[in-house]
Amino acid sequence: MQLRRVVVTGMGVLTPIGNNLSAFLSALQTGQSGAGLITHFDTTKFKTKIACEIKGFDISEFYDRKEAKRFDVFAQYAMVAADEAVRNANFNDTLNKDRVGVIFSSGIGGLRMIEEEYSQYYKGDGTPRFSPFFIPKIISDIAAGQISMKYGYRGPNFSPVAACASSTIAIIEAVQLIQLGKADVIIAGGAEATITEGAIGGFNSMKALSERNDSPETASRPYDKDRDGFVMGEGAGALVIEAYEHAMARGATIHGEIIGTGLSADAYHLTAPHPDGLGAKIVMREVLRESGLQATDVDYINTHGTSTPLGDNSELKAIIDIFGDHAYALNISSTKSMTGHLLGAAGAVEAIACLLAMEHSFIPPTINHVTPDSDIDPRLNLTLNVAQHREINTALSNTFGFGGHNAAVLMRKMK
Repeated sequence: MQLRRVVVTGMGVLTPIGNNLSAFLSALQTGQSGAGLITHFDTTKFKTKIACEIKGFDISEFYDRKEAKRFDVFAQYAMVAADEAVRNANFNDTLNKDRVGVIFSSGIGGLRMIEEEYSQYYKGDGTPRFSPFFIPKIISDIAAGQISMKYGYRGPNFSPVAACASSTIAIIEAVQLIQLGKADVIIAGGAEATITEGAIGGFNSMKALSERNDSPETASRPYDKDRDGFVMGEGAGALVIEAYEHAMARGATIHGEIIGTGLSADAYHLTAPHPDGLGAKIVMREVLRESGLQATDVDYINTHGTSTPLGDNSELKAIIDIFGDHAYALNISSTKSMTGHLLGAAGAVEAIACLLAMEHSFIPPTINHVTPDSDIDPRLNLTLNVAQHREINTALSNTFGFGGHNAAVLMRKMK
């Protein structure tokens, strides 16, 4: 069986550094930070008081407020990003909706709704007065279902959940189904809205979040000696994944081709990465094997790079092991230094960052780097603080999640 080529023909984002593609692109090029003091709730008693929140977002600009109340915030974000992706793909009236799917993920789902409903319950007299929308609003797959219902897409529809690797796995599932001829087009991505008391408190208890409250905009600092944890982000990213021949037949604009995918497990620890980056090495090796490319063919790696002491170093060790001397010739950066960590939405947003970088010939920077870490090889080009001009033909996006889940996609510029 001949596997079909797979391309990206549409993109949409809602991020802490831009509520649409053009704003997101500008922020990536100029190295803007999306971090600030948390406004979603009172942080007085919390150790972490900062996050990368969506700014200037009003759901009533997109949906009637009565209708919007049926969605948890994460699903609202998903719908808005998917809408931009669909418009960006510029579908025509001949689209066979039986052959269009939606695979949209979330690492946690409707956490805000869970917290609100239980809070009301425990403040009451014990009488269960839960919203009839409670269950549909909290389940992670509801974003995929809502997107399909809006557009009438009747193809494969589900939500992979694998912590912070979730939306990269959504992309991979879309690629594989299209390769096998199970669909012609799939809207793939992820959304997350976890800047809540429970999420911030829970990650605080794990010592995972930065507590640089006096300087939020510099708190996410991957690879810096003084990094002290990640900064929580929120938002969504959506990609229109399409069979190459289907895209060509309708005259679509192609943003890039997905030529390699990889999945692996650390099989090591509940939350910590393997210290030698074993799972990361496996997933990158598999991406190269599937693509048929050599390590020297890769120009840019958008790393998982969360700004945690263990995670940043283990991934860079894995890159050096897999890419050898070429590790010093390619560009590496972490866009989480700008967006914060969008958890289940991170992979989709970062894949879009790679596609934009290829289209516009620049490397997004790793901002907020001040003090070199002596444990990081200084020969690596981590694209520190300012964007760099570079022609990019191939870009790799890595995402790793609690539980040891690893996923990566390799993309190529269309000639």
